[in-house]
Amino acid sequence: MNVHHLELFYYVAKYEGITSAVRKMPYGIQQPAVSGQLLQLEKSLGVKLFNRRPFSLTTAGDDLYDHVYPFFSRLGDVEERLKGEESKHLRIAASASVLRHHLPELLAEMRNAAPDLRLTLRDVEPSDVQDVLTRQQADLAVSVIHSRLGSGINAGELMRLPLALLLPEDHPANGFNALLDDDEGVITPNTPLVGLPAHEEVSQLFQKETERRGLNWPVAVEVDSLDAVQQFVRCGFGAGITVKIPGVAGPKGLKVIDLDGFPPLVIGVVYQGTLKPIARQFLEAAITRAQELTKKPAGR
Repeated sequence: MNVHHLELFYYVAKYEGITSAVRKMPYGIQQPAVSGQLLQLEKSLGVKLFNRRPFSLTTAGDDLYDHVYPFFSRLGDVEERLKGEESKHLRIAASASVLRHHLPELLAEMRNAAPDLRLTLRDVEPSDVQDVLTRQQADLAVSVIHSRLGSGINAGELMRLPLALLLPEDHPANGFNALLDDDEGVITPNTPLVGLPAHEEVSQLFQKETERRGLNWPVAVEVDSLDAVQQFVRCGFGAGITVKIPGVAGPKGLKVIDLDGFPPLVIGVVYQGTLKPIARQFLEAAITRAQELTKKPAGR
């Protein structure tokens, strides 16, 4: 049996006639279409379900209505319950660092305003964000915004993080140029580089700019996180590629070298389609918090 035909029969039986059902159904459909589809239902079953004028259910129609009534009569209640639960459920995808350091306070403020807020936080790499969104495994993601977004993917910028290099605190260099040697007009870096894998946006931004300047400075020590970059720089493995986060003091025991003229890392909220209200609230709160952070002195 066609489920849509059963739904039409339910409304016709409930409102005792096709004309009355068409007027009261929750979606628009023309009377001839209802009549035609109910005739198809009767033909497929080989029985007559109701008399048209005056309206009355046949014995077979009574039997069928008893079976479909419990399901279709409760759909409205189920829809409201599911919508109510989903309206309080926020699913966020982000890197482990963002989840650990930047979201707890913001989400705590949201929960104070809405105590019944339910959260699902998913640790994902930036390269996996679009896949997670298209599979509808998250409402939104806090991530790097790439120059090319997939079809149907939207992004709201939160902040731009300047690139920087990390050096041991006692390293003599105080600027980018001090890390370069000029050997008969050929400029080459004099320090090994610690950085993220080549597919990471931080590495791509750095390498693209160094190549534009005619420098060849490949990563000598590849690690999987910015925290690991700091650790290896402390141990003397070289200069580390990192980003400067507004309102956050530089790591202890390390010197931060500004990379003037290098493109920044753009961080934002990435999502697919239209955000539901609770996700829209998060986006607005995240924008406000980002604006506050950019005005906040480092280390406070």
